[in-house]
Amino acid sequence: MSGLELREIALAYGGTKVLESFSLTAEAGELTALLGPSGSGKSTALRTAAGLLAPDRGQVLIGGRDVTDTPPERRGAVMVFQSPHLFPRMTLAENVGFGLRMRRRPAEEIARKVDLMLERTGLAGLGARHPAELSGGQAQRAALARALVLAPEVLLLDEPLSSLDAGLRAEMRALIRALQRETGTTMLVVTHDQAEAAALASRVALTLGGRIAQAGPPEEIYARPATREVARFFGIETFLTGTATGQTAETPLGPLTLAAPAEGPVTLAIRPESIRPGPGENGVTARLLEAEYLGTATRLTLDAAGQRLVALWPPAEAAGLAPGARVELHLPPAALWVLPG
Repeated sequence: MSGLELREIALAYGGTKVLESFSLTAEAGELTALLGPSGSGKSTALRTAAGLLAPDRGQVLIGGRDVTDTPPERRGAVMVFQSPHLFPRMTLAENVGFGLRMRRRPAEEIARKVDLMLERTGLAGLGARHPAELSGGQAQRAALARALVLAPEVLLLDEPLSSLDAGLRAEMRALIRALQRETGTTMLVVTHDQAEAAALASRVALTLGGRIAQAGPPEEIYARPATREVARFFGIETFLTGTATGQTAETPLGPLTLAAPAEGPVTLAIRPESIRPGPGENGVTARLLEAEYLGTATRLTLDAAGQRLVALWPPAEAAGLAPGARVELHLPPAALWVLPG
């Protein structure tokens, strides 16, 4: 199996740096998500991996081979774009088999592989249809089938689900996961959606400002961000500065118990769903500033000793609270994360 590695990639458009010292590894046989906000360089990194853009500096390796100067069609990577880009005058089967025909494979082999891939992607029986006769979800499945039928070493997917509605996105996520497990293909998926990255990938790399800010299992980055910027991207809005001595941190909220010892100046972060209602260890009294009903949760903005806290509680636990209300809550020690540095 082949993995993908981008080493110290630098790339600029004109005088604007897009990638700077960008290093990323997608392990062989795994699905990795490249996550980041718009303009962070993630699609540029994907196109560099595919050979569609040439870096100003750095290396692209596939299966340990340096393919930085290798043409796209010869480097073993295939890319699926946001739009399926199907040929309108070809049937679905002809679209899926297009790459195999370009490789001059025998007609019997093409027919066999196309039929198998149509079945794998849930498109069996639709081979005679033209792109105009396909739904959005079917067209995206066809783009996946056209890429996977080539048995690429690395499959690169650029926001493949962004044009689909919520129901189809969930369906396509399940399909991509199933195809990755079945084929063992190394996949790198670009997305701006945190939930999508966590649902799809065994490893997530977050890019901010043209660099990888943190990489690891999604649950690790989600709960243990490396910096305040990473924490903010993953939805943490409550930060407390203080001074730690052992397992106690003196903060504007008073002394807080930590799960692990620390020393000196610290910044504490806590996820909104980890701030719990009612009394408990690290108890705090706060004043409610705003309550926003979100359907599955209520978002509470609170003030405690001049510190802004943001909590997410089940609607039943926030029922009856109005701005100005006095709220008892607590910050469990296990949920308080001391930001590195």
